[in-house]
Amino acid sequence: MFFSLRNRLFIIFTLLLTIPFLLMSIIIPTWFTSVIEDQTKDSTVEMMDQYSLFIDSITTQAQDLGKQVLVNQATQQWLKTEKERENVSSAQRLLIKNQLKMQLSSMMVNNSNGMSISVFLNDGTGTWGNIPSLNDMTWYKDFLANDQRWVKTHKDAFQLHQEMRGKNMNSYLIPLFDMNMLKLSGIIKVSFPSDLLETALSKIKLGESGRVYLLDRQGINVLSGQVQTPKDVINKSFKKITTGRQDKGLIETGYNGEDYLVFYQKLKIGDWILISEITKSELFGKINQLQKNLFIISALIFLLTIITSYLLSANIVSPLGRLTKAMRFVERGDFAAAKKVMPPIKSYNHEVGYVIKVFNRTIEQLNHLIATEYEANIRRKDAEYKALLLQINPHFLNNTLEIIGGLAVQGKKKEVMNVSIYLGRMMRYSLNTETDVVKLGEEITYIRSFIEILKIRYEGALTYLIEEDAATKRIPIIKFIIQPLVENAVKYSFIEKTKAEIKVKTELKEDLLTILVEDKGAGMSDEVFGDILKIDKKNETTPVLESRGHSIGLKNVISRLHLYYGDLFTFNIQSEVGKGTSITLCIKVAEGDIHDEGYHH
Repeated sequence: MFFSLRNRLFIIFTLLLTIPFLLMSIIIPTWFTSVIEDQTKDSTVEMMDQYSLFIDSITTQAQDLGKQVLVNQATQQWLKTEKERENVSSAQRLLIKNQLKMQLSSMMVNNSNGMSISVFLNDGTGTWGNIPSLNDMTWYKDFLANDQRWVKTHKDAFQLHQEMRGKNMNSYLIPLFDMNMLKLSGIIKVSFPSDLLETALSKIKLGESGRVYLLDRQGINVLSGQVQTPKDVINKSFKKITTGRQDKGLIETGYNGEDYLVFYQKLKIGDWILISEITKSELFGKINQLQKNLFIISALIFLLTIITSYLLSANIVSPLGRLTKAMRFVERGDFAAAKKVMPPIKSYNHEVGYVIKVFNRTIEQLNHLIATEYEANIRRKDAEYKALLLQINPHFLNNTLEIIGGLAVQGKKKEVMNVSIYLGRMMRYSLNTETDVVKLGEEITYIRSFIEILKIRYEGALTYLIEEDAATKRIPIIKFIIQPLVENAVKYSFIEKTKAEIKVKTELKEDLLTILVEDKGAGMSDEVFGDILKIDKKNETTPVLESRGHSIGLKNVISRLHLYYGDLFTFNIQSEVGKGTSITLCIKVAEGDIHDEGYHH
């Protein structure tokens, strides 16, 4: 059958182990992904801003050097003598050229970024060497045709220092002209090592495997090296970058089943654009692997759940099946037939053996007790059954799960975690069936978790105060005697009011333990108050069948306390309609633990 004990064990284990772990496998990686994505965006934008400032400082220095060379007297004098070389002696021309070299050398020495300066006339005549093929140089033709001032990485053989000629350089070009005639006569080239930009660029980290480039508007790398990002991704990104008005941002695009994150920042230098790119699979690779591992673990837990539930049920189902048959005979009053079908007891060291042993003794004693204590035992079982109803409240559990779902939809992760923790504490407390008696401090801790969940459910409309006497924490008390009172207090507070104020107080004076539950709600009607007083006067419980699901709260608590403590228990109720109710439970504490047998049992 579907509702057999074996299937129930399997369902319980699955709900408690497999499903929570499976949900964690989905929620935790998703949360990590969101955090990593936000951190990556922030850190990448910050590093790109820093790199942009660094490039601005380098290029501004190059521009300033070029302007200084242009307006320098030695430059203008050399330009003039070269134009009038037929009227100037060779010695005079050489002297003026040397003066210009000295000026350029002085500027280069005073520069901290290793910049070099070259000056060329239109015919290729230069300060450090002539270039007859100047007009064939790509960078020079691009300057003349497109006014391209910034030159991408290249090698320049016309440098002052030999070691600079073999290095990659980036350059800034400025027109050379006579300050008086304003006619283009040549070009001033300020070069700086590409290493300056490449070293700083390498410090921009995008994940562990992201790629960073300095590109021009055509998607060509300004520095050395190849662009490893697919051309289609670059083209799609550049189309959005060039048509957009924003100077920096993030573009998400897809290619061959991969999702690419492309960060960009337009630089003030010419048409250079700083690009950082990484695929989501690279950025979230470890998270995806973590999720796979969690799914594998979930599958293993599921298999372990099946095996465990089978092994446990194998040792439980068979003897409990025979025990069930015996119970059916007991229900009909046939105690002799029940004794015959009782399963044998192989061990007393587990719960099933203990249950069989106790039930066997029960059968033996029922005939003797049925005449004298039948009604008392029925009432005890009735009260215990109602106590079980209070331990697991499906309506409260359903509301709590709905609260968790609603908070998750709203993205309130902290509140989801808090509710889950409170519910977990309550479940651990409720599922502990080793004893019906606990320390009062544990009961108060359970109430705190219960009220915290109610607070979240009623969204701030519920406030509470718990005053716990430290001397009462270790006093043994039967379970679940405070929760029904608190639940009723909250319920009836919201009947006529929009807010609820609950107070719980424990106190020990001499040998009297008092537990107070107070609210400012609707108060009790005379009819309800009279029914409760009847219970106290008759010192008896209301049968389950007669209650029909009503009044299982306060009445049940009072009945259970009467059963456990007898004359040692009294209670006091003060209630006024529309103003609230105060319920005080009083238990006389004898020397030693009350119901020590029940506690250890």
